[in-house]
Amino acid sequence: MKAVFDTKPNSGYDDEITRRYHFPARSNYLAAARNALGDWIVYREPQRNNGRRAYIAVARVSDIQPDPVRPDHAYALVEDFLPFDRPVPFAGQGAYWEAPLREIEDPNRIGQGLQGKAMRPLADADFAAIVAAGLSETLAPENAIRLGLGVDDVAQPFAYDMPPGLDQVRRVEAMLVNRKIRDANFRRQVCDAYDNRCAVTGLRIINGGGRAEVQAAHIWSVETGGPDVVQNGLALSGTVHWLFDRHLISLTDDYRLLVSHNKVPAELRSLFAKQMDRIHLPGDRRDWPHPAYLERHRQGFLAA
Repeated sequence: MKAVFDTKPNSGYDDEITRRYHFPARSNYLAAARNALGDWIVYREPQRNNGRRAYIAVARVSDIQPDPVRPDHAYALVEDFLPFDRPVPFAGQGAYWEAPLREIEDPNRIGQGLQGKAMRPLADADFAAIVAAGLSETLAPENAIRLGLGVDDVAQPFAYDMPPGLDQVRRVEAMLVNRKIRDANFRRQVCDAYDNRCAVTGLRIINGGGRAEVQAAHIWSVETGGPDVVQNGLALSGTVHWLFDRHLISLTDDYRLLVSHNKVPAELRSLFAKQMDRIHLPGDRRDWPHPAYLERHRQGFLAA
C-alpha cells in the first residue's frame, strides 16, 4: 500500500530521505511503514519548520529496521528516490490530492485531520496524480530534445482528466524505475542548477536544437548506490565527464579540482590550468555538491 511520509527540515530525526526515514515506532506509524513495505511513498513537507507545504519526491520502501540507539524509534529504508521537478502544492486544481482530505468539508479542519498522521496511506490514483504533476517538466514533450528523451518516453502515463486504473498506475510505477526517465530528471535538475555551464571549464554551449552541450555527471555513481539528486551531480562537458567518471580528476571539500597529472593525457591538461581555483557552482547553495558524495568520489581518485 502506498503512503505519504511527512518530512520536515531540521526535524531532529535521523533522516537521510534518499536512503532512510526515521520515525517513532508508535503503532499507527509502524503499521503505515509496514503496509508500505515494497511499495512507493511520496514525501511531503508540511509548513512547519519553514517547509514548503508540498509533495517533493518519491521513493520505494525496501526494509523496516529498529533503531539500535533509540528503541522507541525505527527506520524505513528506501530505494529509487526521485525528486520532483518542482514541489507539488499540497492542494492542486482547487482540491486536495489525498482522498481523505477531500472528504473534509471545512478547510479549517485539514490540520486537525492530519494530526498524528505524519505517515498515512495514499490511494493508488492519488499517488499517480501527484507523480504526474511532480514530473510534468521532465515528461513535457517540449523538453524532450534537451533532456534526451524520445516521443515514446514523454508520452503521458495517463490522461490528467481521468482517474487512472490499475494498468495506468503500473505504468507510472514502471516510469519511476525507467533509467531514461530518471536520467532525464537528473539532467534537467543538474543542468538547470549550473545554468548549462561546465563546472570545470566554465563553457556554456547550446546547440541549434536547444540542447546544452554539458552533461549531468553523478559524483557517487548510481551503480554503487548514489542517488539521483542535484547535490550528487555536476554539469560537465563530455571530455571532462569522461575524466571524472574514471577518477582521473576529482574535487576537494572546498570545490577545487584535483588532477591526476601522470594519468591525464598531456593534450587535455590545458583544461585544468586553473585547477586551484574553485569550480563554477550553482547560484543556490543548496544545490552545491554534498561533501559526503565528494568524499566517495575522492576515494576512487586516490585509488586510481
